[in-house]
Amino acid sequence: MCGIVGYIGKRNVINILIDGLKRLEYRGYDSAGVAFWKDDKIEVLKMAGKVTELEKILVGVGSSSNIGIAHTRWATHGIPNDINAHPHIDCTGNIAVVHNGIVENYQSLKTKLEREGHIFKSQTDTEVIAHLLEEFYRIYGDVEVAVRNLFFEVKGTFGLAIISSYEPDKIIVARRGSPIAIGVGEGENVAASDATAIIGITRNVIFLDDDEYAVITRDNVSVKKVDHRKFAVSELDKEIFKIEFELEQIEKGGFPHFMLKEIFEQPESIMNSMRGRVLIEQGDAKLGGLSDVMDKVLNARRFIIAACGTSWHAGLVGKYMIEQLAKVPVVVEYASEFRYRDPVIYPDDVAWFISQSGETADTLAALRLVKERGATALGIVNVVGSTIARESDAGVYIHAGPEIGVASTKAFTSQLVVLALITLLVGRRNGNISLEQGRKIAEEIMKLSEKVREILKLNNFIEEIADKFKDHRNFLYLGRGYNYPVALEGALKLKEISYIHAEGYPAAEMKHGPIALIDENMPVVFIAPRDSIYEKVLSNMEEVKARRGKIISIITEPDEKVVKISDYVIQIPQTIEMLMPILTVIPLQLLAYHIAVKRGCDVDQPRNLAKSVTVE
Repeated sequence: MCGIVGYIGKRNVINILIDGLKRLEYRGYDSAGVAFWKDDKIEVLKMAGKVTELEKILVGVGSSSNIGIAHTRWATHGIPNDINAHPHIDCTGNIAVVHNGIVENYQSLKTKLEREGHIFKSQTDTEVIAHLLEEFYRIYGDVEVAVRNLFFEVKGTFGLAIISSYEPDKIIVARRGSPIAIGVGEGENVAASDATAIIGITRNVIFLDDDEYAVITRDNVSVKKVDHRKFAVSELDKEIFKIEFELEQIEKGGFPHFMLKEIFEQPESIMNSMRGRVLIEQGDAKLGGLSDVMDKVLNARRFIIAACGTSWHAGLVGKYMIEQLAKVPVVVEYASEFRYRDPVIYPDDVAWFISQSGETADTLAALRLVKERGATALGIVNVVGSTIARESDAGVYIHAGPEIGVASTKAFTSQLVVLALITLLVGRRNGNISLEQGRKIAEEIMKLSEKVREILKLNNFIEEIADKFKDHRNFLYLGRGYNYPVALEGALKLKEISYIHAEGYPAAEMKHGPIALIDENMPVVFIAPRDSIYEKVLSNMEEVKARRGKIISIITEPDEKVVKISDYVIQIPQTIEMLMPILTVIPLQLLAYHIAVKRGCDVDQPRNLAKSVTVE
């Protein structure tokens, strides 16, 4: 979950590396470093802390250099400090490595290398790779061959960028389980763990797949595949993708934080998720990415939805939608558990894998498991060209645009829109959604953007509520039906960025344990739109009030009873039940954001978290 940048060309490498790291800092931000070619040797500068701190010590350094690699770290092995920061070098100082991933057999490799005289300086698993390359170069006298041998010796995952004073006119990048993208320019090329670091140089991008590496010079990119079974290597002709998003989309645009910007982008991101896909007159949806697999979708024994974190919450809402309206049985799985419990998978299952980045390690592993078992694997992702997008049998892009804030906001609502469209599509095809019902759903989907705009006008009011609760240590979020997953998501957002302990529960489950926590110091957020179980939620609110809990209610219509028992009421527009989570989650995003800001937390880069979870 780290950021990698490499550049070779004619420009000042330090400027390009720092700009790239700043765009990748959401992937890891406890330390950073650079390695570059200068005065016939590799210079390494690295330190604990944010990229801006590294930038200060690089002023005026490397102005004549035009080849280098850089890294911003999210610690796995070794505490965040100057020594454990990347890049790492070998004993001779002739090879520098940056790494994203985990070397699972690093301890045995380290022990072996130490016996052979290698001296280690850090606590990281990555340093093993630098010393392995040193050893392989000593044997073969060729840096590319040395990198190739890593695929046979290293167990685990890696995205790598490597420079060497032995061959100073090239960068070598390699991938197994951790993303690497290569930007193809004119007289210059760039590599990164995410395309957001590439867009300033070029829009033409190659994505490496597992067990591939590339030798990059100023004028050429040569990609090769390693075949483990045959101990062979073959050259590949890789497809070049075009980056569609604009540079402005990955900048703050006047907002104090990316998270707030992305919350306010939701009217547009929701519209982009449905653009050209809603057929109002037919009461139907059009999803071109599924056209080749619709027979399998419609004849599925059941749907499996696998995801992690916020995407898992979206999948849970999707289960409610699909089962209630399309009448297809759905199981929702944590991808991290699914892959290890030897699940029963039928050939006529259709599995949906939800991931904003399209690189989530556990979700990708679950997808591969499903494909091995012969079922259909479909992706619901945001990032075009991502690994899940490429390895799925088919799928749907959510088109939310780049999401930089670590705590997902607009990707979540876009995922819900896409799941609603899948529900409409499947339900109309299998006859469980009538034309009249389909038209109603389609019409309401098209109204979502404007309704979200209305909710965003409550920002200042929600900030006032946040000021009242910023010093509380615990929160409880309660919802029923479609809004139970929203309660989970609201609690997760608060935990992620404000470090306040929060839990989400189905409101009816409160009596089965959590009610013991209720007292005058416990804020309880109720998601209580006017829906089919509204009266049940009111009863749960009465139970909290009777125990002097502080109630914040999210409602769709003024109700004298709710207003009387609530300490604060946030009123939002009404919509049909299946779409209500897209609206009810917006106030919870804003509440979490403002509480975190008032507590002095770094909302875009919360402690211990990274945006794209590419390790287990």
